[in-house]
Amino acid sequence: MREISPVQNWLLIALVIAASGVLYDMRFYGGHPFVGATFALFIGMPIIAFERKVILRGLYRRMQALPTVTFFLAEIFVYEILMSAGFAVAGLLMWWLGTFRPDSWIDAVILPFDAFLYALAVCALIIFVLRIRELLGRDIFLSMLFSRYRKPISEERVFLFIDLVDSTSFAEKHGDLRAQQMLGSLFAAFAEPVRKYKGTIDDYVGDAAIISWPLERGIKFARCVNCIFDIISAIEADAENWLKTYGQVPRLRAALHGGSVITAEIGVDHHKITYFGDTVNTTSRLESLCKSLNRSVLISADLAQRIKLPETVSAQDLGSHAVKGRGQSLGVIALVKADNRVASPKLHASVNAPT
Repeated sequence: MREISPVQNWLLIALVIAASGVLYDMRFYGGHPFVGATFALFIGMPIIAFERKVILRGLYRRMQALPTVTFFLAEIFVYEILMSAGFAVAGLLMWWLGTFRPDSWIDAVILPFDAFLYALAVCALIIFVLRIRELLGRDIFLSMLFSRYRKPISEERVFLFIDLVDSTSFAEKHGDLRAQQMLGSLFAAFAEPVRKYKGTIDDYVGDAAIISWPLERGIKFARCVNCIFDIISAIEADAENWLKTYGQVPRLRAALHGGSVITAEIGVDHHKITYFGDTVNTTSRLESLCKSLNRSVLISADLAQRIKLPETVSAQDLGSHAVKGRGQSLGVIALVKADNRVASPKLHASVNAPT
């Protein structure tokens, strides 16, 4: 599936909003495309930026902690302020340029109620689509929309399994509710690195998360490797807050492996895209090896040889290991931050060798 850059994504949203403004202007004011598009962009883009946490991020996070009804009312209030401000700026700008001449300057800065309702409806629709996309993940959302996996297909993917260390002991000490709250905070910390490196969170299983990429996307720029180390770095950077809130800083075990899988959409009332094959099972078994090998991040040698590791990450060859349920042994490599361990030049050359 073709990658869409963040810039392209924002341009597409802006195009949809501008088109809605043109449509509104043609329907109610006889058609002034430039005026309608300008007003729509100044009204709609601040709301989308707010929802995507580009502006007023702290306010949005505080609002998320509110009860649902209160959160909804707070959002409507913020929308009204953002839309009114955007309309006023656009009106004054076009009044100054001479492209918009209402009966009085007040009409240029006061958002009409019918325009407010129309803009609210358009933004709500766009936000709904974006929320569904975030909930499912971009790839899964588009795949379900176009029924890509209605019939099972074979494809190559990279999988990242991440597991929380000592989650059982934390639950025994603090209770299941507190443990679930910690997991919620932990999984929330995964979101930005996964989005940044164009991955998809496919599932949460207990205290573990499964993240995947189409193979070529995952190995490009070492995205799958950078993703896990960005997650670890984000947790370490926020260590003080973790200690204050939960009394400990989460420790993770993670494994990376890639290969061929069968991907299919399953379910009747509840649809889900799932993966079948040895690649998924091997990644799970590799993650289990983290404990016995006393390593935090492992990657299969097969996948490592296809990735040019970033300079911030070093590798250590741990040899071949038997993996339960797999006939052949698996080459295993440990990954660490470069400042923690310097890998031998020979190993770095072999891992970074292009294929």
